[in-house]
Amino acid sequence: MKMEAKKICLLAICVLFAIVSIADADSSTPVLVKKVKGKKVCDKGWECKGWSEYCCNLTISDYFDTYQFEELFAKRNSPVAHAAGFWDYKSFITASALYQPHGFGTTGNKTTQMKEVAAFLGHVGSQTSCGYGVATGGPTAWGLCYNKEMSPSQDYCDDYYKYTYPCAPGAGYYGRGALPIYWQYNYGKIGEALKVDLLNHPEYIEQNATLAFQAAIHRWLTPMKKGQPSAHEAFVGTWKPTKNDTLAKRYPGFGTTMNVLYGDRTCGKGDNDDMNTVVSHYLYYLDLMGVGREEGGPHEVLTCAEQEPFNPSAPTQASSR
Repeated sequence: MKMEAKKICLLAICVLFAIVSIADADSSTPVLVKKVKGKKVCDKGWECKGWSEYCCNLTISDYFDTYQFEELFAKRNSPVAHAAGFWDYKSFITASALYQPHGFGTTGNKTTQMKEVAAFLGHVGSQTSCGYGVATGGPTAWGLCYNKEMSPSQDYCDDYYKYTYPCAPGAGYYGRGALPIYWQYNYGKIGEALKVDLLNHPEYIEQNATLAFQAAIHRWLTPMKKGQPSAHEAFVGTWKPTKNDTLAKRYPGFGTTMNVLYGDRTCGKGDNDDMNTVVSHYLYYLDLMGVGREEGGPHEVLTCAEQEPFNPSAPTQASSR
């Protein structure tokens, strides 16, 4: 009798397990696949929607989960953080969903995809950190501490652009966001791309974490000028350097992403603190994501210490931001 009871109990557990498994399978979005001009394209629903070859690969949530986001930005909700409660994993994934069909975090194999997310977030972490050498958890634990510049020295309104991007009365175009935006023309251009009126309402970036991540990912995917790579292209290797690029020591890899995003504020100055801070965040995030910092590459690929900048800034203006 006891044996029969055990069999019935085991059967019930198996049936329950099967039901749960079916429910989980049904709750996931089916992958739609078709061929366009002989090329396989996919649609994975909300996170990677729109018939793209990149949507046939893993999506970001397949390999980067909430707990990893929490590990990367461990101190962002500390009582002393300046944007506590603002940034979260959901905002990042929601923002990235718009760009995954374009290859953000979905280009190449799993290792390449994880490395790109670590690279992008390495920039984000370093640019929004309030960490310092003896801070609890070390300086790399304090990314996403800020969502805006705390004590702007100016309003970042450039009169040269008064006809194309006129400054709104009373608006300040100081640094805001995950990759901080400066100057009214940058708010104007990014606002046009995102279809949000950031020129007249730059404050939207510090009020909405999803929008702040969207602006940062857009910047990651967009070249500064025609004929130059985006940070994304430079990182995943779809950019092919010209002879001039090679002579300027610009190679596909993390180092060139700093050149694209910061120019001569950071690059071409040998080993300096600004550059090393960005690199250290990237390597730390590679470790936390289980990829390993050895995947960062050799020094000339990992850094931009010896690179000539793509767009040297005018000596009187820090507009390369």
